Amino acid sequence: MIRTRTAWLAGAALVVAAGLGALYQYRIYIPGIIDRISDPIAKNQPVVWEKGPTPTGEKGPPNIIVVLVDDLGINDISTFGGGVADGAVQTPSIDAIAAEGATFTSGYAGNATCAPSRAAIMTGRFATRFGFEFTPAPVPFHRLLGSFDYGPQQAVYHADREADTIPLDDQGLPSEEITVAELLQQRGYRTLFLGKWHLGGAEKFRPHNQGFDEWLGFMPGAAMFLPKDHPDVVNSVHDFDPIDRFLWANLTYAVSHNGGQRFHPDRYMTDYLADQAVSAIEANAGRPFFMYLALNAPHTPLQALKSDYDALSGIADHRLRVYGAMIRAVDRAVGKVEAALDKAGIADNTMVIFTSDNGGASYIGFPDINKPYRGWKASFFEGGIRVPMLVSWPDRIPAGVVIDEPAAHVDIFATAAAAAGAPLPTDRQIDGQDMLARIANPDAPPADRALFWRSDHYRVLLHKGWKLQVSELPKKTWLFNLNEDPTEQVNLAEREPARLAAMRAALDALNAEQATPIWPSLVAPPVYIDKNILEEKTPEDEYVNWAN
Repeated sequence: MIRTRTAWLAGAALVVAAGLGALYQYRIYIPGIIDRISDPIAKNQPVVWEKGPTPTGEKGPPNIIVVLVDDLGINDISTFGGGVADGAVQTPSIDAIAAEGATFTSGYAGNATCAPSRAAIMTGRFATRFGFEFTPAPVPFHRLLGSFDYGPQQAVYHADREADTIPLDDQGLPSEEITVAELLQQRGYRTLFLGKWHLGGAEKFRPHNQGFDEWLGFMPGAAMFLPKDHPDVVNSVHDFDPIDRFLWANLTYAVSHNGGQRFHPDRYMTDYLADQAVSAIEANAGRPFFMYLALNAPHTPLQALKSDYDALSGIADHRLRVYGAMIRAVDRAVGKVEAALDKAGIADNTMVIFTSDNGGASYIGFPDINKPYRGWKASFFEGGIRVPMLVSWPDRIPAGVVIDEPAAHVDIFATAAAAAGAPLPTDRQIDGQDMLARIANPDAPPADRALFWRSDHYRVLLHKGWKLQVSELPKKTWLFNLNEDPTEQVNLAEREPARLAAMRAALDALNAEQATPIWPSLVAPPVYIDKNILEEKTPEDEYVNWAN
C-alpha cells in the first residue's frame, strides 16, 4: 500500500513537473493566450464610416492627414536618393509628397522607440514632460530582452522594479493632455484614427476618449499583417531576434472599430488600413476632417503579400525581399490616399504630413536602412531619430521647398493648429513650432530652439546643430557638431570643454522640467551603434544601454 501510494505520488510529481516544464518552455506564448481568451476575435465585419454632408465645392478649413509609418529607416524610401536594396524599391507616392510640397531634410522623431514618439505627435510636447517616457510592453517581454545574449555587452534587468510597474493597459497617454484630435475637434473637425494606437489599452486611454470621433485599429505596439499560414503571405521569421520570437508567439491579426469586438481584417493589413482610409475620406469629403493614419509597416514581423514579393524578383536575399515588399505596400497605401483626395476633389485643400515614429531597427539585420547615419531605433544617434518630415498642401505650400532646419514630431501639433486656425493651449508648455511659418519663409534664420530626448539614464540635447549625448550605461558623453559632421563620426567632448559645459547646463535645465516616469523602466539592453544584430561584436564597439 505504501509502495503504491509512493508510486502514485511520484507519478503525480512527474506529471506536475512535466507540466511546469512545458509551461516554462512555452512561457513566451502565455501573454498571447491570455489576450485571445480575454478578448476573442470575430470574423471579418463590415465597417461603415459616418457620412458627412454632400460636398458643395466651396473651400473651408483645410483637411489634415498625418501618415505615420513604423520603424522606417531614412534610407528605406527613394525620396532622399536611396531605397531598399540599393534603390531596387522605389517609393513614388511618398516621393510625390516631397516633390509637391516641402521637405525638411533634418526631421526628428519624438523618441527612438514607438510609443513616446506617438505621444509627442499627439500633444506637441516632449513626452517626458508628462511621464510617458517608455514604450508600453508586458513584463514577460522585458524579461525576455533581459535574458538574451547580446555579445560582449549584456542587458541590465531591474527585477526589483517589477513591483512598481503598472498593468500594460494602464500605460497610456494621460487624459489631462490635450491631443491634436481634441484641439481640432473643438474647431469643428471630424477626427478619424486608423491603425496602430500604442497609447494605452484601458478604456480611458482609447482613441474615442482622446478626441477621435471614429477609429479603426489595434491597441498594442504591433499586429500581424496576415495569418502566418495565409496563402497570399510570405513570411520572414528571425530566430536570431528575441523581439521577433515574442511577436510571432503573441500577436493577433485583428482590429477593432470604435471600441467594439475585435475582428479579422479581410486583406493584408497595410492595404486594409489604406482602403479603409479611402472609405473614410469619401465619407467626409464634404466637411473638414483630421485623419491620423498610423500604419504598422514595416515593423516586424516581416510579412509581405506574395504579389509584392514576386514583383521584387531581382532582390536575391529572402529577408530583404520581404522587407522591400512591405515598403512597396506602404508606398501603395500612400498612393491610395492621394488618389482618394484627387477623386474627391479635395487634394488642393488637404495638408498631408508623412513621417515615421523612429529610425530603422538593428534587430532586423540590414546594414543600410539608416544610411548614412550611425545608430538604430532605441538609440539617440541620428539613425535612431532621423525620420522623413514631408509636408504637402497645394493651396498653401509651393512645390519643391527644401528646408535644412530641424523639424520634429512635436511640431505636428502646432502646424495642424495653425492650418486650422486653432489657438495653442496657454496652460502648458508646447515644445513644437509651426512648420507652415517656416515653409512660408524658407530663407529665414533658423529658430533658436532646443530639442530634447530622454530615456531614463540616457539624455540628449540638440541646439543650433550641436548635439550632446550623455549616458550613464555606459558612462559616456558624446558631443557632435552636426553642421560639419552630420553622421556623428568625431566626438568633440574633450576638445570643446566650454561648449560641453554650456550644453550640459542647458541639458540639465531641460531635464529638470520633465516629469517622473508614470511607470519604471525594467530593462536596458545594449544597442551597438555601428553594428546590427547579425554582425559580430567586439568589446571595442561603441554601444549604449537603452532603457525601457
